[in-house]
Amino acid sequence: MGRVVVAGSINMDVVATADRHPQVGETVAGQAVLYFPGGKGANQAVAASKLGAPTTLIGRLGADAFGQELKAFLAAQGVDQSFVRETAEAHTGTAIITLANADNTIVVVPGANGLVSADDVAAAKLAQGDIAVSQFEIPLPTISAFFKRARAAGATTILNPAPARVFDSGLLGLVDILVLNETELGLLARMTLHDADDAARFADAAKSLCVSDDQIICVTLGKRGVLALVSGEPLIVPGRNVKAVDTTGAGDCFVGAFAAQLALGAPLRDALGYANVAASICVQRMGAAPSMPTAAEVAAVT
Repeated sequence: MGRVVVAGSINMDVVATADRHPQVGETVAGQAVLYFPGGKGANQAVAASKLGAPTTLIGRLGADAFGQELKAFLAAQGVDQSFVRETAEAHTGTAIITLANADNTIVVVPGANGLVSADDVAAAKLAQGDIAVSQFEIPLPTISAFFKRARAAGATTILNPAPARVFDSGLLGLVDILVLNETELGLLARMTLHDADDAARFADAAKSLCVSDDQIICVTLGKRGVLALVSGEPLIVPGRNVKAVDTTGAGDCFVGAFAAQLALGAPLRDALGYANVAASICVQRMGAAPSMPTAAEVAAVT
């Protein structure tokens, strides 16, 4: 059995709920302000840990109240924080989220996450069978350094290129499995994609990104499930249709669950199906990291 090692962001999510999102220049009345542990790195690590995989998180927190709260939360979820550093140079990362009718808008202020360095990721030892996971809320050179070490150790690398931004082929060449949604896929493939598009259109877009025959690209499609491009051929794993309450963290739940299953030795198709179920549970609850399901909860609906 391998471990899941996540290099990524740790944020406090400040969530304002309202009946609808404001237009530019408009003020709307809100209903509540809520505080949830979040950050794509922390979310993915918590998901993997709660689903039974030994999980280590690499990242940074500010020397402030949010940082202390997040450390306590991660410890309670069983996440190894041996490589989470506290820094006085910046505040803890913060996400400002507006939630209306289960849809969200998010502004992320990186803070300490922007200081995660190549030295930080070099401190954690990786081994064959480990799953190395990262996303785009820490500096890209740090992710490259992390994946180079992972490749050298025989670990499998998973990149979730979110929030969406263009990146160079050098980093893509270090990725064994790319997990992204249709928005991120459209940006990278320079195509306009929509939820209702045929699977073949998503497969064509994914093929345009492949840099090697053995690279796997997984496109998450919400309740439609996931389309994975494996050896150039599309594999479609259906999703679950549920009533969403809060979609914040759903993609992170999918990535963490998927990584956990691979670390535990599950075949690809089974790991994708399991991740679909985990994400469908996540969206039925409020918050990002706190909404991640346990293995028992996933087992109860599979």
